[in-house]
Amino acid sequence: MMDFQTKVPIDRQMPAITYDAKTVLLGSCFVTHIGAKMGYYQFQNLVNPFGIIFNPYSIALLVERAINKRLFTADDLFFANGRWHGYELHSDCSRTDRDIAIKSANKGVLKLRKDITEASHLVITLGTSWVYSLKESGSVVANCHKQPQVLFEKTLLDVATVRAQLEKIDALVKSVNPDCAIIATVSPVRHLRDGMVENQRSKAHLLTALHEVIDTTAKWHYFPSYEILMDELRDYRFYADDMLHPSNVAINVVWERFSNAWIAEDAFDVMKRVERVRRAQQHKPFDPDGEAHRNFLKKLEEDINALTTEFPHMEF
Repeated sequence: MMDFQTKVPIDRQMPAITYDAKTVLLGSCFVTHIGAKMGYYQFQNLVNPFGIIFNPYSIALLVERAINKRLFTADDLFFANGRWHGYELHSDCSRTDRDIAIKSANKGVLKLRKDITEASHLVITLGTSWVYSLKESGSVVANCHKQPQVLFEKTLLDVATVRAQLEKIDALVKSVNPDCAIIATVSPVRHLRDGMVENQRSKAHLLTALHEVIDTTAKWHYFPSYEILMDELRDYRFYADDMLHPSNVAINVVWERFSNAWIAEDAFDVMKRVERVRRAQQHKPFDPDGEAHRNFLKKLEEDINALTTEFPHMEF
């Protein structure tokens, strides 16, 4: 029988992610999918406290802020379209009140530092090598916040610059947590607004720099999410309606490959128990006042109590 897929081989990795592990996930929108899956199964994780960040330069800048406790001030924000924004932050962090925006951003700074210090694993997903810099200051921005294009200059980070940002992240993380395992991946989301060829150049720079770091730096690991979408699932069936982002089916396939590689084997039974509770919570009873439903709710409560007693961090 013919095999119509070229499977990307992925060995089991160590140190495995257990229910005692703490994982920080930073980067492009693709990392939010993995983080959502981990959250669904009640693993301990922090996902993009400053919103989605696409380029390695901006990720490194925020990690530096967190590790050095360099808090945001009013000078780091600007007002536009009724909200206060930060060029280092995603629009999810924008607020109508400046003081609230600063307070929220700094809460993220301190939370990220604490979680990196305690993390067993850090997952970084790189989206693009293309960056926008403010012409006035030369500062690279994480998000343009729909400001006039004339304010920015667009450039492609070369391999050496991308590598330097990754090495900066490595040094910062190891300064507070030398045992943290770093799992790096390149987002399979295609940035076609940059252009077809330009997107490929961008991904090539990320991949080259990333593997140079992994080949020479301890504690770094590569997860081939980009290759899974490009080679193993090379069909538009596995993309969303925009033909750029992975579909739910593709996300589930990548999550399955990720969990088989990184999740501890003894965690899978717990994941099944969590899954049963999640599904039971979504159950719509035929007879809400009937004895069968009362027994169902009693069993559900017992299952939740058993899990939260064994794993106090879980919340249902």
